[in-house]
Amino acid sequence: MNIKYCKKCIMPETKPDLHIDENGVCNACRYFDQRVDVDWDQRELEFKSILDRYRSKDGNKHDCIIPVSGGKDSTYMTLKMLEYGMNPLCVTSTTCKLSDIGRRNIENIKKLGVDYIEVSTNPVVRSRINKLTLKQVGDISWAEHLTIFTIPIRISVQMNIPLIIWGENSQNENGGPAADAENNTLSRNWLEEFGGLLGLRVSDLVGQEGIRKQDLILYNYPSNEELEKVGVTGLFLGYYIPWDGHNNALIAQAYGFESYPKQVEGSIINYENLDNLQMRIHDYFKYLKFGFDRSTDWACWHIRRGRLTRGEGVELAKQNGGRFPWTYLGKPIEEIMDDIDMTMEEFNRICDQFTNKKLFKSDKRGNLIKNKDGDLIKINYDNVE
Repeated sequence: MNIKYCKKCIMPETKPDLHIDENGVCNACRYFDQRVDVDWDQRELEFKSILDRYRSKDGNKHDCIIPVSGGKDSTYMTLKMLEYGMNPLCVTSTTCKLSDIGRRNIENIKKLGVDYIEVSTNPVVRSRINKLTLKQVGDISWAEHLTIFTIPIRISVQMNIPLIIWGENSQNENGGPAADAENNTLSRNWLEEFGGLLGLRVSDLVGQEGIRKQDLILYNYPSNEELEKVGVTGLFLGYYIPWDGHNNALIAQAYGFESYPKQVEGSIINYENLDNLQMRIHDYFKYLKFGFDRSTDWACWHIRRGRLTRGEGVELAKQNGGRFPWTYLGKPIEEIMDDIDMTMEEFNRICDQFTNKKLFKSDKRGNLIKNKDGDLIKINYDNVE
């Protein structure tokens, strides 16, 4: 099969929840084009009014929670909340394998002048979950993408801090159902639909690899009763101010955020996903399943903002996307395999299991064709007649 791509950006039709209309344009580009009609000054006034309602009147608790990773976006979000005069509590759900640069960037956010909590789940259980979810749903980062949502909300309930400030709505930035793309709040329904659970429930883990119910407390969302009692409200900052990851990085760098000294493996930039050494494997499986990864994501964001032509985006994604994850941030893949007690032979079998073979070239016997570096070759990298 030939993959159909958006005519404005280079996002393929294989992306979940993406719709390419009769004119060949995807809904992510349509959403972005609508931003020109937004009264951003009015949106910001609305946001400031909301913040005023949540400020602590007596100074006995924080004004809001900011879920942070230490990355460019969370650094930018922290700066914005301080600019608005808020007294935030920054909360990090620690990654599975924190990089050195990731640690330095976490410490940098602390130096901006905020209270900060880091929550780490049991690493023995986490390793087992990472192996299970890689095998069962093709995602080594399932646990991380779940707990970055559940842990800040649990802290919100436990410390009675109702307002949580999130970054961009990924459904608006990347294309998704209209109702959720236009949403300015992060609800339980949003998490369950778009939080990356891939149909796997937390309860499904109990009894596998010795995992017990009590091992999964931090992986569970608070009950509706707990949320309602505190009045937990999660807002997307990207709904109220124009969101641009590249611009966020430039501002964050001015306040001490450290980018990578060269282009990150599997991407076209040097300032994103610097904290977790497992992220390259996560992105690689997205490529195996859907035929695109972070190279395509970033090319599309740059194309929409006029920083790349579409042709340049195609070439960059072709040159940098889909590379086998031999290293990430200079660390070899064998380190990750050791952490989850998996051999490279087993990893390669799992890769093959989750590869959508319709998207990649095969020989006459149906075997996938790989280049000398072990990389697959897509059927087509752009629209073909």
